[in-house]
Amino acid sequence: MPPFAQPAPIGLEDRLLAFAVSLLVGGAALQAGTYVVAETRDYGHAVVTALLAALAWAVLESVPLVGGLLAIVAWVAVVKWRYDLGWLRSAGVGVAAWAAAVVVLAALELVGIGSVSALGVPGT
Repeated sequence: MPPFAQPAPIGLEDRLLAFAVSLLVGGAALQAGTYVVAETRDYGHAVVTALLAALAWAVLESVPLVGGLLAIVAWVAVVKWRYDLGWLRSAGVGVAAWAAAVVVLAALELVGIGSVSALGVPGT
């Protein structure tokens, strides 16, 4: 039986590329979600919002016991703040962004790009 080959180490360039693609996918999903709920069209604003929401999520998710709840409330709060929406519409943006991210990630998986996520969109 041949020995197992060690996986190639992932370099900094590969990590930065995966981060950038994940952020762009997350921004696209968030932009689609805000277009559905609030009819906005600025992709750059969506990418910055995805980055800020991902940072809020990363900071709060590690809180013991209530981290997940705090993280999702913070994510919705970032969307609420950035798009000047109410709490319910911001939560609606989250649901629509999640659905858009699932579709985009499934399409990327079909073409052989499966190592990315949707940065800034919870649950992806």
